[in-house]
Amino acid sequence: MNEKPKSIWKKSLTGWGWLWAWLILLAATFFILLIVVQFIPNGPKHFVDMLPGVGIFSFVIATMVFGLLAFVKCIGKCIGYSCRHFKRFFFGLACFATLIALFYAEEDWRGWHAWNQFKHQWEAKGEKFDFASIIPPPVPDDKNFAMAPIWAESIKATLGPERARQWKYPDDGRTNFTDRMPIYLRYSSSTYLPTNGNWAIGTITDLKPWQAYYRAPAPTNRNSTITTNEFPIAPQPQSPAQDVLLALSKYDPAIEELRQASRLPYSRFPIDYDAENPAGIWLPHLGSLKRSAQVLELRAIAKLQNGQSEKALDDVKLMLHLNEAVRTEPFIISHLVRIALFEECTLQPIYEGLAEHYWSDAQLVELDSELANLDFLADYPKVQKSAIIFSSEEANYLRRHRDYATQFAQMGISYRGEIKFQFAIYHYMPGGWFYQSALKNGRMLMQYLPSVNHDTGTISPALVRKADAAANNAVSFFDPLDALNKMFNSDFLIAGNFVKKIADAQSSVDLVRVAIALERYRLAHGSYPDTLDELAPQSIEKVPHDVIRGGPLHYRRNDDGQFVLYSVGWNEKDDGGVVALGGPFGKSGDVNINQGDWVWRYPQR
Repeated sequence: MNEKPKSIWKKSLTGWGWLWAWLILLAATFFILLIVVQFIPNGPKHFVDMLPGVGIFSFVIATMVFGLLAFVKCIGKCIGYSCRHFKRFFFGLACFATLIALFYAEEDWRGWHAWNQFKHQWEAKGEKFDFASIIPPPVPDDKNFAMAPIWAESIKATLGPERARQWKYPDDGRTNFTDRMPIYLRYSSSTYLPTNGNWAIGTITDLKPWQAYYRAPAPTNRNSTITTNEFPIAPQPQSPAQDVLLALSKYDPAIEELRQASRLPYSRFPIDYDAENPAGIWLPHLGSLKRSAQVLELRAIAKLQNGQSEKALDDVKLMLHLNEAVRTEPFIISHLVRIALFEECTLQPIYEGLAEHYWSDAQLVELDSELANLDFLADYPKVQKSAIIFSSEEANYLRRHRDYATQFAQMGISYRGEIKFQFAIYHYMPGGWFYQSALKNGRMLMQYLPSVNHDTGTISPALVRKADAAANNAVSFFDPLDALNKMFNSDFLIAGNFVKKIADAQSSVDLVRVAIALERYRLAHGSYPDTLDELAPQSIEKVPHDVIRGGPLHYRRNDDGQFVLYSVGWNEKDDGGVVALGGPFGKSGDVNINQGDWVWRYPQR
């Protein structure tokens, strides 16, 4: 009598049967994951993007499931038949564990070797890839603008006395610190907060809303009807400029301290570069710099409208010094703050003084001399390369410390539930994959460097777009090698935007310098010139070119005697001097630097 066929679970797999069974399970897992991935929020939607991650996960899952089945089968055989099978099982388990250990060892070595090859290739070209190379050299405290007592007070107010001890300011025993220069002091969601003009869209500051703001009584707290003034005011209203200057006079002692400190030759803030986690380095001084510049901006505008152009010039020069104070810092965020200090604060009083013809020729010469020192293009390569080093240092930290959920909580960063699955992968993946992640990030960042050419003084948006496309195409949602890129907002994700900001800032420097030369020409000849060629060398040594594409800046004199001066902007298209509105946060009044021209023009009279 023929025996009944055995169940597949009772059949003994021999020879190629093991491999075929594993391949079938692998294929089934692969196709199931392809379907599942389609429903993951923010997951990859293109087949090519899915392949690396789905392939790795399929391999791991199929191997684990097949190993579990083999384990159950071996245990059954051992119990039901012979201890010989039990010995074979443990021998196979030892072999499997050895393969895993060899895999981790090989991947650790491969990642470390690939990263070091990348470093050596660039070091052979004269680059430095050690963390110490990007740290600004120390300077004597008695010659350091950043070690002035006012900065110690500001940092302690921002961080609190306990956390501020990590900064190397001397402890003078005081604990009741206040940040002495906020431009807005009140809290009220319904309070109308006045704003300044915007040179980028050609508007002048109206000081009447500021006058009303400072003269209006403010509630002592949100639940109280008792009111008190937080700024000094005159018994009766004066001119808007006089009332604003009186209100801001409460900051005169602090500003005088800043002005005295600005005469020191160096500026190095005592940043804790020795922090174990590079992503945890505190930069509290950046907010203080911005608040100080906002006060100085409003003061300078009010002084111009009050007929005090020389004192306004002093405040503008102090703002330029605040910009210079963090120039040596290797952080992208520090240089983005520098750009904000210049474009959002320093330029507005210069613009209004030019529009209203407040500046004398001697003052214009001094302004141009100060602005000529600003070279955002020259600072770009070092900052971009520093980002690569920070990326590798952060990869090393994450490789050594795998408790990512705790790290996110300590940094105050919330994360979605689906990221927990990624945390599990990062926790157990080979350390060499972190080196691979730093390598991938470094290669992508290097792709942006050719877009900025300091020798020709130009930036190529086309090369930035090419680098952006390469970076985006290289990122896979499921690729474990993108650990840094998924867990943190990786530098390459903001690299293209950083280059764009550099281009816009340098273009602003060039536009204001040409505008100063045009005003000097007007003072000398009674009207603006017909072409920019008439400016050099009397009004300016050399007329700057357009930082985009390297051609001449566009200029035309209008029928009303005014002019329009502009760069073609990031879209590399001559839009006739039209500014595109609708900024990055959807505000209709903000300039959209991605579209339209970058323009310098005065309000119509």
